[in-house]
Amino acid sequence: MTDDSKTVPAFAKAGPLRDFAAWWGPRPLAQVAVFLAVIALFYMLASNTVASMARIGISPGFGFLDRAANFEIGESPIAFGAGDTYARAILAGLLNTFKVAALGCVLATVLGVALGVARLSGNLLLSGLVRWYVEIVRNTPLLLQLFLWVALAHALPGPRQALVLFDAVFLTNRGVFVPRPVVDGLPAWGMATVVLVLGAWIVHLWSGRRRATNTPRRVLVSGVATFIALAAILLLAGARVAVEVPALAGFNIRGGASLTPEFAALLAGLTVKFSAAISEVVRAGILSVRAGQWEAGRALGLRDGQIMWRVVLPQALRVITPLTTSNYLDLIKDSSLAVAIGYPDLVSIVNTTANTTGQAFEALLILILVYLAINLGVSALMNLYNRRIALRGEAPA
Repeated sequence: MTDDSKTVPAFAKAGPLRDFAAWWGPRPLAQVAVFLAVIALFYMLASNTVASMARIGISPGFGFLDRAANFEIGESPIAFGAGDTYARAILAGLLNTFKVAALGCVLATVLGVALGVARLSGNLLLSGLVRWYVEIVRNTPLLLQLFLWVALAHALPGPRQALVLFDAVFLTNRGVFVPRPVVDGLPAWGMATVVLVLGAWIVHLWSGRRRATNTPRRVLVSGVATFIALAAILLLAGARVAVEVPALAGFNIRGGASLTPEFAALLAGLTVKFSAAISEVVRAGILSVRAGQWEAGRALGLRDGQIMWRVVLPQALRVITPLTTSNYLDLIKDSSLAVAIGYPDLVSIVNTTANTTGQAFEALLILILVYLAINLGVSALMNLYNRRIALRGEAPA
């Protein structure tokens, strides 16, 4: 008879050194050697870069950010002139990137969810059209699509022959003009109250999403109540609220909000391209839910729309969210293709900065760090949301 106690390995007593060794992993000397070699490589590259810059008369550093840019930006969310600094120019480019990326993510998600659900519909014509849409869009380069959209934008008629939709939207070769809300005379306390009401509504929707109690009726009722509360606040504050509709005045369109042809083309290209990808993610997420969930919902007397909203989609989000996060990150990075169609995004402004100052290395470093920070931030937020909606304690099928 053998003694089983002799076959059990004897572990050393746990302690800080053992914990550090377990964290460090095997072959510590080899890891240290590789780490030092990588540091030495980066040091050599940095030394050679600094020496090359000194040889051609360029002083390394970021002091150029305080100098006057001496160039104009065609489209900027903030006031910018040629006499402003390079730092402000880069900020304007960053805000342009934020604007198109945020709108692109929202529009691509809305369109992608609609297309994904339509692809699974029993209507053969509708599902077939969506399938062809997805296949064509996903299998053509985004840059080619952007060239197509910007060509279409510049091929639109002039303001006097503009294509008019619903007497409110004007499509011209000078841009797209849409109505915009205008609020005048709103005091600080009114603005603070509006922000609090909107924040409370978002928290309400978020808590309902966590408890799986959000239904179309509840969302509609809470939205109407929030709208009434906002209207009452604006009325009490004495603010004037109006919708400014664009109109033809002379040889141009006046009023409303205008989207430049380059911005409209970039937004359309990103929305169309990534809505096709998100639609496939949504379709895969819905198909990952067992068919028994549909049967159980019908047994409870629920309609197909209610089953989709209250039963299938909450479970499908576990599959949809991680893949949608990847599409959001790709959309943000691919927005840098705006430089090819003349939209002044971050890449375009940084490229101009590098060409006019000669500080190419510093400009490239700024670009890398900014995109890294944006993508890590978006990834962290989406991972937080993914952990919120994940079902705990359920074994994988």
